[in-house]
Amino acid sequence: MPPKSRPVSRSLTDTHRVCSILGIKRWRARMGELNDMIARGARIGALIAQRHAAELAAEKCRQGLALNPTEAVLAQRVGTLFTLYKSLSEAGRVRFEAQLDAALRGAETLIPLLHVARTAALHAALGFEVRNSGLEDGTPFDLLISREGCEAEIACDTLSAEEGRTVHRAAWMRLMDRIDPDLQSWLATHPGRYLLKMTLPQGLRSADVAGGETDALAALHQRISSMLTQSRRADHDEAAVLRLDPLMLAAAQANENGLMGQLRREFGPEAHLAVTGSGQAVFVLAARAASENEVAIAMRRRLAALAPARLSGTRPGILAMFIEDTDRVEWQLLRDHLTLEGEARQFLTFPEARPVVAVTCTSRLELGVELAQTGLERAAMRFRNPSHPAAKWPALAPAVLSTV
Repeated sequence: MPPKSRPVSRSLTDTHRVCSILGIKRWRARMGELNDMIARGARIGALIAQRHAAELAAEKCRQGLALNPTEAVLAQRVGTLFTLYKSLSEAGRVRFEAQLDAALRGAETLIPLLHVARTAALHAALGFEVRNSGLEDGTPFDLLISREGCEAEIACDTLSAEEGRTVHRAAWMRLMDRIDPDLQSWLATHPGRYLLKMTLPQGLRSADVAGGETDALAALHQRISSMLTQSRRADHDEAAVLRLDPLMLAAAQANENGLMGQLRREFGPEAHLAVTGSGQAVFVLAARAASENEVAIAMRRRLAALAPARLSGTRPGILAMFIEDTDRVEWQLLRDHLTLEGEARQFLTFPEARPVVAVTCTSRLELGVELAQTGLERAAMRFRNPSHPAAKWPALAPAVLSTV
């Protein structure tokens, strides 16, 4: 039996209440759906569990199970939604319940709601009065902040990094789960160390993390199986270039973690990697698209669509972006290489950006992992639009000044 936790704090008690807003039957049904999705395969299951970490942490909390530091932070974040819910008018609560219901369906998550709640809390901490105008008044923007007589609108949005990838992580995980039994059987009769390198010019996509397999995924699986069955070392056409070679990395005799680390150094951060073993035999798969990921470009396109649709144009506007489905390495590269900054600043030169005084970017690291590991909140990246008339208003400075 999993260990029971100590008595929960008030914030975690609020987490229990969030689970009950739509009725505990509805919440339990959602947990059943998530467990079914997680059970579809080891690799895709791990990815789905990561994507729905907030909901799963809230469920562990509801059951009184012990939480690790990251789960505890995420459960507390979920608890803040009850504080938000209590603060709303009757009309606001109806809108909140509708958004919560939508967040508990299919591939959707609690992240958009948590993003709005955290954005509101951060601006309140900066000295702004914050109105949840999207919920209370049905405005297209989510928050209306004010300070010293100045107002600004904030539109919060969540963008999956998959929109900027030609090879989707979800599709890759499904392919690996599907092909793993074939590799296990093949290694049993071909003991050794192998590396299958794949270049996928047309990519490999999935509808969403919760969705099923595509025809392209099934076709690629069939091609790999045929290569192995027919003992061919190469196969190529306009959709894929496949090459099977001996695995020469020294770490191939080490454990999987050591091997994965060396493979990552060998193939770079954008490569999709998987390792299958059978006894001493090892089969490594490494895949890349024909072009680099364009996560930041996807964000810039979303910004251009959001500004005219979500901001009124009568007040300064802030677009608060949450970049979903990234891991620590990818997010750090996006920050350190100034990729997001470059695309955000390019957007701020577009006509669509006229009502936008600033753009912010954040991820799950800021939402939970970083706080759990360091005890410190990590600030979102913020980029000011210097051409906006409100960019130099002292009252708005805490919400619009660039952080990098």
